[in-house]
Formats: sequence, structure tokens, C-alpha cells
Amino acid sequence: MDKIIARNLKKLREAAKYTQAEVADALAITRSAYSNYETGDREIPYEVIEKASDFYGCEMYDLFIENENVDALILASAFRVNGISATDQAEIIHFKDVVKSYLKLEAIERQ
Repeated sequence: MDKIIARNLKKLREAAKYTQAEVADALAITRSAYSNYETGDREIPYEVIEKASDFYGCEMYDLFIENENVDALILASAFRVNGISATDQAEIIHFKDVVKSYLKLEAIERQ
């Protein structure tokens, strides 16, 4: 399972054109810890998986499944701004979480 999550994290990061350091900063972990999660050398804690899914704007379960096109799951609001502050990055992550929740509600209402 760790290897699947690791591959998905790397694909998402590369698709979003982030460095490991940028993702680590957004997740409030060290770059070396993130690197170990991305290579599957270290088990990723639940809290970090949750933060990563919010960061990329995808569902948590998407990180657990083998999917060659996992990068297509990045929320449409996955935009980049260079030189953004940690506070602004946290607000963007929160916004993506709100959008994900809205999309879930929309899908439920259509059923």
C-alpha cells in the first residue's frame, strides 16, 4: 500500500510542477520526510495523507488506488502562484477542501 501511495504522491507533485520542498512546506513536514513518503521508504501518517489530498484537491481514497492517471484527479482549482506565503497557501488548501465538499454535495443531489 505504501508503494501505491508513494507513486501517486510523486505523480501528483510532478503533474502540479511542485518541488518536494514546496510540498513539504505546505504539509508542514521536512523535505526529507516527504521524500521518504514519496519513495515508500517510510509509512506516511494518516494526517499527512489527509493534508496531501487537500493540497492536491483530490479525495483521500484516490491516493490508495493504483491509477496511471492519478494526476487527472487534481482539482481544477489546482493553480500555482510563485512566492506565495505559507498563510496564503493554507487558505488555498482550505478553499480546495470547500470546493471538494461542494462537489460531493452536488453529486449526492444528482442521485
